[in-house]
Amino acid sequence: MKKTVLKKYAALIARMGVNIQKGQDVFIHAQPDQPEFIYILTEECYKAGAANVFVEFSFEPLTKLHLKYRRESDLSKVMPWELEKLKFRAEKLPCMIYILSEDPDGLKGADQEKLSRASQKRYPVIKPFRDAMENRYQWCIAAVPGEKWAKKLFPELRTSAAVEKLWEAILDASRALGEPIENWKAHNSFISDRCSKLNSMGIAALHITSSNGTDIKIGFNEKARFCGGSEPTVSGVCFNANIPSEETYVTPDRSKTCGKVVSTMPLSYRGQLINDFWIRFEKGKAVEWDAKTNKELLDEMIGMDEGSAYLGECALVPYNSPISLSGLLYYNTLFDENASCHLAVGEGYSNCIDGYDKMEKADLKKIGVNESMIHVDFMFGTEDLKIEAECFDSKKVLIFNNGNWAF
Repeated sequence: MKKTVLKKYAALIARMGVNIQKGQDVFIHAQPDQPEFIYILTEECYKAGAANVFVEFSFEPLTKLHLKYRRESDLSKVMPWELEKLKFRAEKLPCMIYILSEDPDGLKGADQEKLSRASQKRYPVIKPFRDAMENRYQWCIAAVPGEKWAKKLFPELRTSAAVEKLWEAILDASRALGEPIENWKAHNSFISDRCSKLNSMGIAALHITSSNGTDIKIGFNEKARFCGGSEPTVSGVCFNANIPSEETYVTPDRSKTCGKVVSTMPLSYRGQLINDFWIRFEKGKAVEWDAKTNKELLDEMIGMDEGSAYLGECALVPYNSPISLSGLLYYNTLFDENASCHLAVGEGYSNCIDGYDKMEKADLKKIGVNESMIHVDFMFGTEDLKIEAECFDSKKVLIFNNGNWAF
């Protein structure tokens, strides 16, 4: 990929993604697939005003090695140096950039139960720092191609050609061709208008149906609001958390979901794919589910903690979104969720509650914002999807028809 194009993409992530403020620190977390791009991104962060840029690499084969040889008691510990890093982040509120490139099957064969137990034991130590940062810092998730990810999408091509083709697909889906920053200003404006339209309706619930068996009703608190595109921190700094992003999303009331939802795309979870699955909810909680592939991993996901069996997000994406029209299945949730309406089990977004910045965690929990150590999106959009809004004033409004916006 041309260096001039990559520099524009890096500038988009630094200036529109996390929107670095002069003197802020930046952490970049990446896999070691595109070191040249990480170099370019680091320079663009400095050009945008960063004081310090720290790059952290992870590597899935090493993760598998740790899971194989380390004792569970050691995996479960939060080391003193980790605590110091968490304290630093909670106090300094650096920008966090996550660059994805991992193999969709990269943790196949790993001991997922061991990983779950270790994560559960670490979570109570990490949670206070995560809560302290929530809605107060800028973060962005974007992607670059890895060789194994590229070959998963384009197995007929030699590796170098597959990587180049995935670069093209990522940049196109991310609106990073031409003038990326101008593209995103216009895109953010469009999504903002869509959110305003939805929020003006006073939506109490969404009834979602499709011919594949999805028939579910999702309810909301009166303070719930649809968000999407650029969002502000509590201090008013706007950023784009996901590049790409086509969704308008809202936080359900954790007790007000009833019915069955059927997935329509594979879910990449912890380096493995869960495929052909469905979940049934009663009074907000997942009570029954099944999957043709990796059902035991779906069990692990829904059983991670008390909140992982409840919904934390409902996101609307038209079937004719650019990523959907590309015809590509990315095997990566960042992209696939932007080709399809999706739900997420686990943690709810507090910023989707009007007045959230004046509420404590206990207040948010009282009005139905779910708490969990995970937040995992899965896709349910179809070509014949129908969504009817039931409003607090008793009106019913058709929101989606035949998979797309009905207004």
